[in-house]
Amino acid sequence: MVCRGCSCTETDRVLDLGRVPAADFFPLASTPNSSEESVHPLTMALCRACGLAQLEDDDTTAEEPRGIEPQVLRDQAAQAVRIVSEAGALTGDTVMEFGSPHGGSWLPLLAERGLRSPPHATRAAVVVDCFGAMHEPDQREAFRHRAAATADDGVLLIQFHSLRAIVGGGQWNALRHGHFAYYSLTVLRSLLANVGMCVTAVWEFDLYGGTVLVAARHRPTGPLPADVRCMLADEQAVGLGDPVVLRSLQRAADEQTAVLYEWLTLMARRNLRIFAYGAASRAVPLFAKAGVDRSLVTAVADVSHAKQTRRMPGTDVPIISPEQLVEARPDHVLLTLPELLPEVRSRIPALAGRWVVPPTHAVGDEFGAYRTTGVRLAAES
Repeated sequence: MVCRGCSCTETDRVLDLGRVPAADFFPLASTPNSSEESVHPLTMALCRACGLAQLEDDDTTAEEPRGIEPQVLRDQAAQAVRIVSEAGALTGDTVMEFGSPHGGSWLPLLAERGLRSPPHATRAAVVVDCFGAMHEPDQREAFRHRAAATADDGVLLIQFHSLRAIVGGGQWNALRHGHFAYYSLTVLRSLLANVGMCVTAVWEFDLYGGTVLVAARHRPTGPLPADVRCMLADEQAVGLGDPVVLRSLQRAADEQTAVLYEWLTLMARRNLRIFAYGAASRAVPLFAKAGVDRSLVTAVADVSHAKQTRRMPGTDVPIISPEQLVEARPDHVLLTLPELLPEVRSRIPALAGRWVVPPTHAVGDEFGAYRTTGVRLAAES
C-alpha cells in the first residue's frame, strides 16, 4: 500500500481483524442477517518511513446514523477549552472547526469566550480539529487544509486518541473502517512540520485511556516545551515505530475476544440474560471477532434514536432504547464503551450492580480474575 502520510510504499501489517462488517452501517432490525451480508477487510499498517499507523484499506461507504455525544466527551471538551484558554492560546476573535462525523462541537464553548466563525474569511485565529483528521483518507492533504485555514499568527488545536494509549491499553478495536490514521505525537509533529507548522504545546487527558490535545503554530514561539519533549521521549521508549510493538494489538484482539466469548457462553449455559449498552463503532469488530449473536447477547441499548430499531452490523442483535433495556430486567449488561461507566451508573440507577466491561487481558483461571478499569466482571458472582 501507499502510506497516507508520506506516500512511502513500504509498510508492515501489524493488526488483521479479518473481514468484518462496516462499522457505520446499521441495518434495520427487520432485515434478516445472513452470511452474505457485506463484510470488508480490516487491517492496520505501519509506515516504515514516517511511522504513521493507518487503516490499510477501506472499500466501505460511510452512512453512519448520527450518534449522541456522551457526557464524558462534553465534559472533556469543556475542560480542554478551559485549559487552553488559561494557557493563553485562544488569541484573536475568530474560530473555524473541522468537525468529526461522530458529532459534538467546541464552537458553543468557544463562543462563550468571544470567538465567532468568520462570515466570509477562509482563515481563522483559532482552528479546531477534535477527532476529525483521522477520518481523512489523504493525510497530507488533510493537514494542508488545516494549516491553510489557520491565520499567520493563529493556533491550530488538534485532539486525537493517542496511539500510545491504544497500544498500551490493548485497545485493538479502535481500528475501524473510516478511521484512516492513528497518531503518536511524534508522527503528528512530522505531519505538521510538512505543512510548515510546529507544535507549541501539548495536553493529555484520561479520555479513552489517553487523549492528546496539541497546539500548533506557523512559527515557533521558542524552544520545544519540556512537556512536549517528555512525551516524545516516552513514545520513543515505548517503541511506537516498531511493528513488533504494535503487533501486541493482534495478541490483545485474539485474547480479549476469546475471553469474552467464553464468558458469554458460560452465562448462556447458566440461563442468564445478557444485554449490552452502546451500539458504538468500536463494538462492531468486538462483536464480529467474538462471534456474538442473539443467543449470547439479547439486545444492545443505545441513546441514539437513529440507531434504535436497527441491529448491530453482521449480527441478529437488535438495538433498543435504554428504557427498553431497563424494562427487560437483564441479568448483566455488557458496556461496550468502558469510559461511559460513571455516566450510565448515574443515569440508569435501576441497573446498579449489573454492569460488565469487556476484559482487557486474560489473567487468572476464573472470570472473577478478569478486570478492566478497576471493575470486576459481574460473572464472578
